[in-house]
Amino acid sequence: MDCFMKKIFEGKPEDAHSQFVRFSKGRFENRANLNLWKTNKIKLKGSFEWANDFVEIVAELKDDVKFSGIISSKEQLDLEDEKKKTGIYQYNVKDISAGKIREIKDKVYVMLLNCEEEEIVLKIKKKLPKPGKSKKKNADSKFCQLEADLKYWAQIKEAFMLPECKKCKISHVFEINEIIMPEGEKDFVKIREMAKRKGRIIRKAEVDGSQIIKEIEFEC
Repeated sequence: MDCFMKKIFEGKPEDAHSQFVRFSKGRFENRANLNLWKTNKIKLKGSFEWANDFVEIVAELKDDVKFSGIISSKEQLDLEDEKKKTGIYQYNVKDISAGKIREIKDKVYVMLLNCEEEEIVLKIKKKLPKPGKSKKKNADSKFCQLEADLKYWAQIKEAFMLPECKKCKISHVFEINEIIMPEGEKDFVKIREMAKRKGRIIRKAEVDGSQIIKEIEFEC
């Protein structure tokens, strides 16, 4: 799997559209934060934007893992313990399989799940932060926490565009200069969901003490 940021940098921004629905025009700093420590194991921590990607990578790494927590979706899923609130279906799941995660991942809004295995431990907080009023508001860089055996380094490194290093901190600046409205749509909810954001992403990485900056224009 590829994380949403990698999809943008590799020219597939349409696959990351849902990440930007909550954003208006403006400059938003300290977004999509990732912190890596690699010693005798892999420790990866990230802000809330990474929740689905953290779950998906674990489901790819080990087929026999079981997840528990909360899954929210805008469409009804074949899962137990369903609640519906303001147009969102919410499921409190226990021991959901990696295969089921792979089956539903493209239908869900967010997966706030935990799992604990001998080689992998995943912990994700169970309440999404409210959209910040301040465009410079710092994200919770420990919202998602993953510990994994070193044998999974190649897959994790590839999925999250991580450098070969012992330690790194990554953050992003979202500069949204234009909101492109869908043509012919009159439903306000659909307009909000379908509108595209156009602008620039600045990726800042501090890698073993050295800073690397990359920029890319995007529309998604």
